[in-house]
Amino acid sequence: MKVLLLADEELKQLWDFYKPGMLRGYNLIISCGDLNRKYLEFLVTMASCPVLYVRGNHDDSYKTSPPEGCICIEDTVYDYHGLRILGLGGSMRYRADAENMYNEREMEERIRKISREVRLRNGFDVLVTHAPARGYGDLDDLAHRGFECFNTLMCRWHPKYMFYGHVHKSYNNRNFEREILHPCGTRLINAYQRYDVEIGPDEYPSVGHTGSFIYDLVMSMKSKRSHS
Repeated sequence: MKVLLLADEELKQLWDFYKPGMLRGYNLIISCGDLNRKYLEFLVTMASCPVLYVRGNHDDSYKTSPPEGCICIEDTVYDYHGLRILGLGGSMRYRADAENMYNEREMEERIRKISREVRLRNGFDVLVTHAPARGYGDLDDLAHRGFECFNTLMCRWHPKYMFYGHVHKSYNNRNFEREILHPCGTRLINAYQRYDVEIGPDEYPSVGHTGSFIYDLVMSMKSKRSHS
């Protein structure tokens, strides 16, 4: 499965200088936040695959004008042909009146609310966030500090991937790392601007084989109906 990751800064090659066929071959496009909604709308029009997104700390306008044609995966587990994708956007709260900022306790509460859905699916394969996990690709200032509860979440469920943004390579950040291997085995990828990822079929369960009886039954029935 070929996935195009995006975050934080629009890439002119994919917008102003777009050429037909540039998005050919992608199975999914995932935005990790802080992108112009018109950019995402353009991409979903040009691509022949779904565009998923979480909100960044600068995406308050999405509340009234979300990217049309794109799929918001905030606070849910989105299933794409067996790949279970959990979305938790937003950054650490550094301004009281912001729509998409959270303190550690607030993010923990979001995770608690989604935990039943995660258990029903016997976990998830990809964590999509805007902010990094604390200590892994984040910075020391409050605005760019990661969430400790993301570490706890990954250590509980061991997803194969975490895709995030928020920390730009253009910050003159000498410690910027595109990929980091988390101690729990999760591959952390900063989606700044764009990045291509190939997810192998052995990295997530096939449809109806998560190990959750109820969820597998429902997904198997849906799969049979779609092929009938």
